[in-house]
Amino acid sequence: MSDLLLEMKDITKRFPGVLALDKVRLEVQYGEVHCLVGENGAGKSTLMKILSGAITLDSGEILLEGKPIQITSPYHAQQLGISMIYQEFNLIPYLSVAENIFLGREPRIEKTPLINWKRMYNEAYEVLEQVGLKLDVRVPVAELSIAQQQMVEIAKALSIKAKIIVMDEPSATLTEHELKTLFELIKTLRRQNLGIIYISHRLEELYEIGNRVTVMRDGQYVGTHEVCDVTREDLIRMMVGRELTKEYPKIFLQRGKEKLRVENLTRKGAFQDISFSLYSGEIVGLTGLVGAGRTEVARAIFGADPMDEGKIYVEEQEVKIHSPQEAIKHGIGLLTEDRKNQGLVLSMTVRENITLANLKEITNWIFLDLPKERQVAESYVHDLQIRTPSIEQISQNLSGGNQQKVVLAKWLFTKSRILIFDEPTRGIDVGAKVEIFRLMNRLLEQGVGILMISSELPEVLGICDRILVMHEGNLAGELSREEATQERIMQLATGYKKQNVA
Repeated sequence: MSDLLLEMKDITKRFPGVLALDKVRLEVQYGEVHCLVGENGAGKSTLMKILSGAITLDSGEILLEGKPIQITSPYHAQQLGISMIYQEFNLIPYLSVAENIFLGREPRIEKTPLINWKRMYNEAYEVLEQVGLKLDVRVPVAELSIAQQQMVEIAKALSIKAKIIVMDEPSATLTEHELKTLFELIKTLRRQNLGIIYISHRLEELYEIGNRVTVMRDGQYVGTHEVCDVTREDLIRMMVGRELTKEYPKIFLQRGKEKLRVENLTRKGAFQDISFSLYSGEIVGLTGLVGAGRTEVARAIFGADPMDEGKIYVEEQEVKIHSPQEAIKHGIGLLTEDRKNQGLVLSMTVRENITLANLKEITNWIFLDLPKERQVAESYVHDLQIRTPSIEQISQNLSGGNQQKVVLAKWLFTKSRILIFDEPTRGIDVGAKVEIFRLMNRLLEQGVGILMISSELPEVLGICDRILVMHEGNLAGELSREEATQERIMQLATGYKKQNVA
């Protein structure tokens, strides 16, 4: 029996015009949490899709428990004991928990095609008990929280007797408490001698649960190290191929004129009595725990959701905003948290997405001026350094960081002077984060005011001029850059200590 649970040797994969993987290797030991890191576009997802049977390799070799295997499909991968938990969960919302766990593998009444519901429910309870989740297995998955859905995904993996579980950005949507629960579960699985491949852009998590870490860059293998032997700075240098002199490249400008003011903004059941101002040349952070109402405030300002009370002022003039179209007309842009479903039309090209929110600018009478549209798109691709083979690339094929830049280009083309960034760095790598922050600095120099919603306290502290903290739909307090610490923000966010907004 091999000492290694999994070996991937010299894995190569080509797509039209792109060498996605170039002789990449990965080894996973029994009972190991093996972290896989790299910038967006480094090839991590492609490598894991090969392992999970979603795509086939062009050349290379995969060994499972010392035996060569050829994975032909996702179903075949599951039969071999390989389970993939994607960042976007692979669950059917309106089926029950039990039906999702055993989908395609439902236990049958002997010698009949009928489902043995009693047995399926009992086995679902048993597997949920392994992940510490107590709930009614008959309820639809749609009624569960994100954290519960993730536990159902892990339970599904255990139900197929998985030997290897791949977790792709599992912490992206979890609260701090939920994250601790996940980490405890991962440690339990490790003690059961499972191999876990853990993909995350949050490097601090590696030191919490990881044993070893493999770094990829530009479709190539860079190196594998014991987590305890490598520093965060070492990892960043290996990932990006250069020194990042500053993770949060903050610039300081004199505060300009008031760009946005909201007074007593209220939406029943979501938030109440929200008041603050935003000035040109500054980034104001809006933070708090998940569910505090931050995104709901942004959507109300943008006209995506109605508000029950309150006033909105743009450049000191009261405006009525009942729709996103009216918000755009008043120079407000919203970069949504869910860029894939709300920020982009994934099936459209980079060119089409960039100009989508301001078609009148490239319309000649009733027809699109295609040469002008191409010129506009090329200009933003160049200015924002969007990495794409061409402006005709389908947006779905871009990395997360480059998708975010396309969304930003879309709002820049509308000439927005007020930009709301909702979790702008979620799911993108450290190098792309720095590029996004630098683009934000350029916007500040042009007189734009930025409201940034973020759950990442280090980036809130690193990039914002002022910080607004929400707690259960209320504005719990405002902190200046000098006053703000992680401890003070968390006190306000948890309702431990409230203070009046200055």
